[in-house]
Amino acid sequence: MTRTLITGANKGLGFETARRLVEAGHTVYLGSRDADRGRVAADELGARAVPLDVTDEESVRAAAATIEAEGGLDVLVNNAGIAPEWRADNTVVDARELTPALIGQTFETNVFGVVRMLHAFLPLLGRSAAPVVVNVSSSLGSLSRLSGHPGYLGVAYPASKSALNSLTVQYAKAFPEIRINAVCPGFTGTDLNGNSGTQTVEQGAEVIVRMATIGPDGPTGGYVDVDGPVAW
Repeated sequence: MTRTLITGANKGLGFETARRLVEAGHTVYLGSRDADRGRVAADELGARAVPLDVTDEESVRAAAATIEAEGGLDVLVNNAGIAPEWRADNTVVDARELTPALIGQTFETNVFGVVRMLHAFLPLLGRSAAPVVVNVSSSLGSLSRLSGHPGYLGVAYPASKSALNSLTVQYAKAFPEIRINAVCPGFTGTDLNGNSGTQTVEQGAEVIVRMATIGPDGPTGGYVDVDGPVAW
């Protein structure tokens, strides 16, 4: 039985990914900052709720201890992410108003949260026969794609995803026995963007599920979107 942990999974892409992987036969640990919402979501899907705040060291360690005690982990999906510079009215914080605090808040979840998760769960993944890590990134983290985009889409969120892409490459080199990849689900309608995305969570979750279910001979250190592997 494949054991999978998904962060930020009580709604949106994380929830849909959990639903699909439960259907595929995985034992899914549904990570959620809000324990009550996590329990409700897990009960709906037949998953196991795990209180988990990726910005809190104690919370991450407690989740790792719980999952280790229940048999370990095979797949880690780092899905939790925030974009506080994107306002509810779909406007973006002007770059002249950008502060180190806002960038720090974004990186705390989108970058440091992933490092925190990997630090805690790599020992568990190392005991798996087919360990996999999926980092949910964005095309906005690709410098070539961002440079070619005609609009201003903020600073903190794209920068955090560029950093996440770099982390993905280097962790994959450091742990060649683990399939570690970044994925771009596409512009999906979720709370992150005020549900303004042009595709559904069912469509967005497809690439996450695909890369969460690759075998030990699958790709690693890459960046994948709905159409397949792409250049960074």
